[in-house]
Amino acid sequence: MLVGLLVTLHVLLSLVLILFILLHRGQGGGLSDMFGGGAGGGLQGSAVVERNLDRLTIITALLFGATNCALVVLL
Repeated sequence: MLVGLLVTLHVLLSLVLILFILLHRGQGGGLSDMFGGGAGGGLQGSAVVERNLDRLTIITALLFGATNCALVVLL
C-alpha cells in the first residue's frame, strides 16, 4: 500500500518536474514564452515569474529525490 502510494507520487512528481524544466527559459527562449514569459521583454514581471519557477523546480526536484530514496529503502 505504501509502496504503491510512493510510486504514484514519484511518477506525478517526475511529470511535474519535466513540465517545470520545459517551462524554463534557456538561451533561445523556451516554452515559457508561450505563456507570456517573454512578451514583456525587460519588464519586472517576467523576472518574478522566472524566480518563482526556479523555486518550484527546486522544491519538486527535492521531493522527487526524497521519494526516490524512500523507494530505494522500501524496495
